[in-house]
Amino acid sequence: MRATGIVLSLVVLMSAFSTVAAGAADAVTGWTTVGSDRARPLDESQGLATVERSSGTSIRYTGLGTVDPGLASKGWNHIGDPGSAKGWYVEPYQRDDRGAKLFRVEAPDGSRADYQHALESWEANNNSFAAVSPDARWLVSGEWGTMDRLLVYPMPGVAAADPGQNLPYASAIRLDHPVRDVQGCDFVSATRLMCSSDDPDGSLFGTTKPLLQVDLSGSVAGSDVTGHVTSLGQLPLESGCGGNFEVEGIDYDERDGGTLRVVVMSPSVCIAFDSKTWRFRQG
Repeated sequence: MRATGIVLSLVVLMSAFSTVAAGAADAVTGWTTVGSDRARPLDESQGLATVERSSGTSIRYTGLGTVDPGLASKGWNHIGDPGSAKGWYVEPYQRDDRGAKLFRVEAPDGSRADYQHALESWEANNNSFAAVSPDARWLVSGEWGTMDRLLVYPMPGVAAADPGQNLPYASAIRLDHPVRDVQGCDFVSATRLMCSSDDPDGSLFGTTKPLLQVDLSGSVAGSDVTGHVTSLGQLPLESGCGGNFEVEGIDYDERDGGTLRVVVMSPSVCIAFDSKTWRFRQG
């Protein structure tokens, strides 16, 4: 084939790819894709949280490279999707054994403390994410696998002020539909969570890697509430490589009308080049 023909073919292929990619990016119901930012695999591959304080607002990411070496040496070798509200910032840590979960909490003044939660007999050791309620009184966390619940603890540093005491389980969000491999959740209101699922199977909602909306019967508290789960469709999966994407953490930034961000890591070697934090606006 002549060089001009090759160039023309490449242009056509790139145009077709762009059209398909744009369609995939707009597949989430109720949210419009407004852009994406490159997600670095070392320190932006697990999740993110918008931290608003009187000193300013920042977006904090977690990844393999942000695991505290001191905690890793004690067995807490995995960090999940962080959460924040009213200037409080929480990083969830887990370990490979049946040891306690750990939440590293940073107060609005920048001081830090580590709170441990001893697992209930029925509780999985996974500590995938931390979602702080809008009033900063409660902390929602999630496990791995197929689950019909999210876990609620009193907010460490606020409702549970002593890091020397066990952070107790308080209640659950009882889901009306099972979810699988939820990597992150964040509150968009006192009674609504948006959650990112890395579900590789697709049998629960008819699609893999869905964005989930969980509408609560009431604000989280010390007693159980129910959560109505709706899949809003598959999150964008775009890369120069084929293979298995990994959906990671999620964050809702309420500034300027609200921006939802979801981290999606690319397959294979492209994880280093075109992994993305997708940005969405409601509507």
